[in-house]
Order: sequence, then structure tokens, then C-alpha cells
Amino acid sequence: MLVSKEKQGELFIFGEAVLWSLFPVLTILSYSKVAPMVSLGGSAVFASVFFAILLTVKRKWKELKHPEGLKDAFLTMLISGIAYYVLYFFGLVYTSAGNASIIALTGIFFNYLFFQIWRRELFPLKHLLGAVLMIVGTLIVLYPKMGEFRGGELLILLAASIVPIGNFFQKRARTKISSESIMFVRSIGTAVVILALALILHDNFHYDDIKGSLWFFAINGFLLLGLSRILWIEGIHRITITKASALESTAPLFTLFFAWILLNNKPTMWQILAFIPMFLGVILLGTARKKLK
Repeated sequence: MLVSKEKQGELFIFGEAVLWSLFPVLTILSYSKVAPMVSLGGSAVFASVFFAILLTVKRKWKELKHPEGLKDAFLTMLISGIAYYVLYFFGLVYTSAGNASIIALTGIFFNYLFFQIWRRELFPLKHLLGAVLMIVGTLIVLYPKMGEFRGGELLILLAASIVPIGNFFQKRARTKISSESIMFVRSIGTAVVILALALILHDNFHYDDIKGSLWFFAINGFLLLGLSRILWIEGIHRITITKASALESTAPLFTLFFAWILLNNKPTMWQILAFIPMFLGVILLGTARKKLK
């Protein structure tokens, strides 16, 4: 029985959401052995191997000779590969996996806001309502300890705010070279820069600790920074961004479940309440992404 193109896209995005929901949980688990910079660098190394294998199988190494494509891929690496993940990884040191996953949804809001300002278009009422719901969801997550400095949540929010800039350069690079080439440049560049910084900052590089965290690095690199990104790219080629965003926004629910099982972090009332307006906001803003395509 043949599966329709739309059904394939839905399955790809749903699979991506489940895989990506594990990312903050496994990253926090890796912190029991190594420092954040080492965890990020190690994961990026395995992601580089994953995309190198894809480039070899698909015989696309020649794309890395494209100067304009490499330029945009390099800018994507600086923003989405280094700046975003450094903020995200350090944010996870000071907040829970559930909070991080929910707040990261604001990347959809910032993405919409960025392109609206870029194109100088007015906000339709339903899109304005969607933006407000996203903000409400973020405030609900921050509310329980509003009087305290919420460093982790603010770092995740800052990471989400630069998502559209990275997407802009990645989209431009995609018109010149394949996704595999872009992700290889992004992963290998991130690995080199982050591990070099970890050495300079004298982060935990003990052999036994790194050896004990290798399986975290492998899962993060191959499945989460590798396969999940491919599933997303393939998914949005088969269904609309609107539907993809709605399906992908279920990831925080899976994160809350996995954090409960693996980290013994029971979902709080505030996290569940925050997810409701965030999910509705994603759906409302999703219609804008279809028009901006």
C-alpha cells in the first residue's frame, strides 16, 4: 500500500518532533559527566560524521567548492551552529528541560516577527493574537519565580530570538547547495570552534568522563543534530509549513514526558498551562508562514 506524499510529510515531522524532544533531556544527562561546551562540541563531532556519510553516499562533496554557497553556510554555522547552541546548552544548566522546550517555541514567533518587519507587512488580527498567545505562554513559564533572576530561561529565549537570522542565511544557502552540505559545514565548524573554546577555558576534558558520555554525544549527534534535521527538511517539502509547525510544536509535550521518566522531573502545573497558549499561538502564526513562503 502506497503512502501519500502528505502522509509521508506528517510522519517525517512527527518523527522529528519526538526525536528533538529528547535533545534537552539527553543534554542535561550529559552534564553529570562533562561541561556544557564539551557536550556541545562532542555532539557536533558526531553530527559532522553523520553528514559526511550522507555527502559520500550522495556524492555531493563537490558542492563544498561553491564559494557563494559556502559563504552563506558559514554564516549559518556562526548563528545557528555556534551562537544558538551555546546559548541553548548553557541555558539548560540553569533551567529544566521542560521549560527550555516550551520557551524554545518562541523561535516561531521571532521568525514570523523578523520576516514581517523585513517585508514591512501589517499584522492580521489572528496573527497578532497568535503572537500575544506566544508571549503569554512564555510569561507563564517565567511567572513562578518572577522575583528571581531567571538566567536559564532568558538564555533560551535569547537563543530563540536569533533563530530567524540563521534561517535567513540557511534558506539563501539552500538555493546554491544541498541541505547535507549546509549541515556538514555547520556541524564541523561548530565542533572545531566549540572544542577550541573548551580547551582555552580549561573545561572538563578528562578521558574517563568523555568516554562515559560518548553515547550521549552519539545520540545527540547522529539522531538529534543529524537525523531530526533531515526529517524536518524532508517533511516541509511534502506538507505546508503551517501543518509542520503545528505538528512540531507537540515536541514540548514529549520533552515533559521524557524529563519525567529519565530525569524524574514531574511536569508542573505552570508548564502544562504555558503549553496551551503556546500551541494555539503556533497554529495562528502558522498561517502567516504559508503566505511568506
